[in-house]
Amino acid sequence: MSSAPDPEAAQPAAGGPSGPVTVPILRTFPGDEARRFYLEFLGFALDWEHRFADGLPLYQQVSREGCVLHLSEHHGDATPGSAVRIEVGDVRALQRRLADSDVYPLKIGLSHEDWGDDLVVPDPFGNRLIFHSPRTA
Repeated sequence: MSSAPDPEAAQPAAGGPSGPVTVPILRTFPGDEARRFYLEFLGFALDWEHRFADGLPLYQQVSREGCVLHLSEHHGDATPGSAVRIEVGDVRALQRRLADSDVYPLKIGLSHEDWGDDLVVPDPFGNRLIFHSPRTA
């Protein structure tokens, strides 16, 4: 599948903020591991993908609950080892779902902070996704 990036696809889900959207780029490596991790394990949806030609690096957009990420195999786009903080409605439910997943054997605990609960999930490329639910009153 080689469709051109759609700038409108980077817009947040209905009810999200209006105006420009910041979209982090995370470095991935060639192969199916990015799809396995981001789509099958974390539950992101594939919005679009692009290659300039067969055999060249893949650039793709994934989204989940209003969070939009660009995943790039291009060497100069990003550096493995990045971290992205993603607010989710119920990080505890996400942690339970990931713990029950057959896709990856990650058993990740929650960190309870004054500002809320964090779930740090390492991806196969050295990046960290920090899912966060703010503390409620």
